[in-house]
Amino acid sequence: MNGTSAETVAISPEAVAQHLAASRYLADDSLATAIFLAIRLGKPLLLEGAPGVGKTEAAKAIAALLGRDLVRLQCYEGVDAAHALYEWNYQRQLLAIRHAGEHEIDIYEDRFLIARPLLQVLKAPEQRVLLVDEIDRSDHEFEALLLEFLSDFQISIPERGTIRATAQPIVILTSNRTRELAEALRRRCVYHWIGYPDAEREAAIIMLRAGDVAEVTARAVAAAVQTIRARPLAKPPGIAEAVEWANAATILEKGGSPWPEAFRRAIGVLIKDEEDLSYIAPELGRIVEEALA
Repeated sequence: MNGTSAETVAISPEAVAQHLAASRYLADDSLATAIFLAIRLGKPLLLEGAPGVGKTEAAKAIAALLGRDLVRLQCYEGVDAAHALYEWNYQRQLLAIRHAGEHEIDIYEDRFLIARPLLQVLKAPEQRVLLVDEIDRSDHEFEALLLEFLSDFQISIPERGTIRATAQPIVILTSNRTRELAEALRRRCVYHWIGYPDAEREAAIIMLRAGDVAEVTARAVAAAVQTIRARPLAKPPGIAEAVEWANAATILEKGGSPWPEAFRRAIGVLIKDEEDLSYIAPELGRIVEEALA
């Protein structure tokens, strides 16, 4: 992958924002500053915010601008060391023992070791960016394991010894704040809260990431989505859904559906909960008309 070195990116927050924009991610000054400081200080970056505000996309953009592979550890209830660190391929080990017969064989060679995300990054820290996605979905035991990893950037394998990172890995953690994270973990990181963008920034994001969408359409979508998010919905639409709505409405309009009917017909790509659809349906026509005005 081609990209920019961490040293070049981390000249200033403004440089970070410019490089991210080139990767089709618009970061405001506060987010660009948090990324800048995380890289310069060699600290993990903790991004919190509601689902759909662009936390995972930020990690992808950081990896892209650095020209590194993104290694993603998706957290869930019950995730453990075997899923995060490493495990041995027992089946291959047994087969190797059978084939070796009376000959000696080292069943703890690299070919029998399955590297999971944390070990993958330790083995090539200058080629990979680690994303620990939705850390709040894991339990406290896994959070403690991760804190230990982030403190030393090393893994001890009883059969092999200790594997240490040869350079400081870039690590990004995301949280939807479904539960509070340990203070020790928060103190270890550079922290940033990502909120929903204002209408002007969201319109710019739609123009950047959508396909053949006119500026007037992007602005209408941004205005309508701002109004819809203000309602007490179970699952407010994220930025990705706003981009999809703009694309879908544009496709329908080009196929013969006039405005604002195209927006109403494409609502299923924006609102993805039955109760939310029922709640917003009576107001949708008015919301769209006001956004198009």
